[in-house]
Amino acid sequence: MSGAEAAPDGGLRCPWGLSTEDYLAYHDTEWGRPVHGDDALFERLCLEAFQSGLSWLTILRRREGFRTAFAGFKIPAVAEFTDADKERLLADAGIIRNRAKIEATLANAKVLADWAAGELDEVIWSHAPDPAARPVPRTTGDIPAVTPESTALAKDLKKRGLRFVGPTTAYALMQACGLVDDHLADCVARGSGA
Repeated sequence: MSGAEAAPDGGLRCPWGLSTEDYLAYHDTEWGRPVHGDDALFERLCLEAFQSGLSWLTILRRREGFRTAFAGFKIPAVAEFTDADKERLLADAGIIRNRAKIEATLANAKVLADWAAGELDEVIWSHAPDPAARPVPRTTGDIPAVTPESTALAKDLKKRGLRFVGPTTAYALMQACGLVDDHLADCVARGSGA
């Protein structure tokens, strides 16, 4: 398995972050940094669900299209989407036009619209593991796809009525939103999320 590799600037990075400029920017400025706020976490949850079965790069390059199509991922606005909006989304080439994922996004917004302000943030972050109890990954092989915490998060969200959130999607969300720091030990971005 691969350890950190030199980027064009000479700094060591996680290998996945070196394949494109889009990935490098995302790796260096977003991935693993704490994300808070219900709408911001709703966006990440939706994008991780849309990514399922696809490359993250596909989602990353369409993120602005997703933001436009889904009203900036403002939960109250998306919760008001109608069947006409669903048809509009299914015809929108700026996003991934997967009916099940679109329907899950709209259904999840309707569920979340009934939650108290800050509740999604609280629920997600309540599943963050103790960083001191996690070994620092040295190679990509040291990074799991699923953890007990991501399994618990997925079960908790499903129990509360959310769809399209399995343990793997939940762990990708945890990585992207800074609940865990899976930057490799020698990566220049390690620890930048605090």
